[in-house]
Amino acid sequence: MASPFKPLSPRIGARADVRPEELLDPAFGAECRAALERYGVLLFPRINLSDEQQVVFSSRLGEVAPQGMPKADGSRDLVFKVTLDPKKNEAAEYLKGTIYWHIDGATDDVPAKATLLSGRRLSSVGGQTEFCNTYAAYEDLPEEEQRYCESLRVVHSLEAANRLTTPNPTDEQLAIWRRRGSSKEHPLVWRHRSGRKSMVLGATVERILGMSDEQSHALVEKLTVHMTRRDIVYSHEWQVGDLVVWDNCGTMHRVIPYDAASGRMMHRTTLHGDEAIA
Repeated sequence: MASPFKPLSPRIGARADVRPEELLDPAFGAECRAALERYGVLLFPRINLSDEQQVVFSSRLGEVAPQGMPKADGSRDLVFKVTLDPKKNEAAEYLKGTIYWHIDGATDDVPAKATLLSGRRLSSVGGQTEFCNTYAAYEDLPEEEQRYCESLRVVHSLEAANRLTTPNPTDEQLAIWRRRGSSKEHPLVWRHRSGRKSMVLGATVERILGMSDEQSHALVEKLTVHMTRRDIVYSHEWQVGDLVVWDNCGTMHRVIPYDAASGRMMHRTTLHGDEAIA
C-alpha cells in the first residue's frame, strides 16, 4: 500500500491528507513514527482535531508529557495553550522567546521527543512556524569540520534564552530564571542511538566551552547560519485546523514574529523524551 506521506520539500517535511478516523487508527501510529524519523516534520492539513483526539493521537507516538503549572488538585494539563495573551497563559512573556531558533528541552538531560501543534486561531501577519533539519546540517559539513564540531561541548541555559528578549533583566527576573533551571552542558553533536548525528544549538546556548566569548559567539553565529539555510528549512503557513508534528531530536524550530494582541492560539502536546543528548 502506498504511503500517504508526500514530501513538502526535498530535505525536510511531509504531508498526509487523511481523515481524523484514519489518523486515530492505532495501526497508523507506527507508520507516523517511521515518517517522523524520515522527514522530521509531518503536516496533517486542516484535520481539525479536538483536544481529546490530539491527546489520543499523541499517545500513539509516545508518552504524553503533562505541561503547565499544577492545578489545585496537583494535576497538570496534557494540552498547553500557546498564546501571547497573559490572560490565557501565565507563561506568555516567556513564549515571546520562541521567535528564536530552539530545541524544546535543550536545558534538560533528556529533551522532548516530539511536539504536536494544532492551529486554532491565527494572526493576520506573521505566525508561520519554521523548522530546520539538524541531521542534514551535520551531514552537510566537510569531514574535517564534522570532527571539529564533535570535539566541542556547549553550555545551555534558560537565562541565555531569556536574555534575547530581556537583555537587561531585573534582579527579580534573574532569580526567577535561575530558579526555573540551572545550566546544562551538552556535546555540540548529538550521537543518536540510531547511528545518525545531529547538531544541538539554538537560543539556549550560553557559550562553547574552551573559547572566549567572542570566539564562541562567532562560531555559534556561523553554525546557526549553516543550520538554517533555506534548502534545509520548511516554513509552515498555518491554516486553522492544521496539525503539525515535529521530531524535536532532529530539528530546531521558531515562530515568525506576530502581534501579541492578534489572539493567535495554538494547542500543543509534547512527548516525553527517551534519549539523552550524548
